[in-house]
Amino acid sequence: HTHRRALETGVKLHGATVHFVTAELDDGPIVVQAAVPVRAGDDEATLAARVLAQEHVIYPQAVRWFAEGRVQRHEQGATLDGQLLPASGQVLHYADS
Repeated sequence: HTHRRALETGVKLHGATVHFVTAELDDGPIVVQAAVPVRAGDDEATLAARVLAQEHVIYPQAVRWFAEGRVQRHEQGATLDGQLLPASGQVLHYADS
């Protein structure tokens, strides 16, 4: 219930993350993220719809990077084109819609 938790905690931004999978839940090196604003009046459904629209942007991008060999996992984290990504990943998209 990630969208419910976001609403309950009062965050201003919510979104989606593509990361390498590890034994720990949601703990792998981040590859790419997308963020959407949490608006007054949002409920789980409206917030989930905005996040899903961004997932449709970042997941295909991440798959392209993997298929092209551009993203790799290293001891230090994830790299894109040989450059270490920040711990927060590559912010590909921020949608104000």
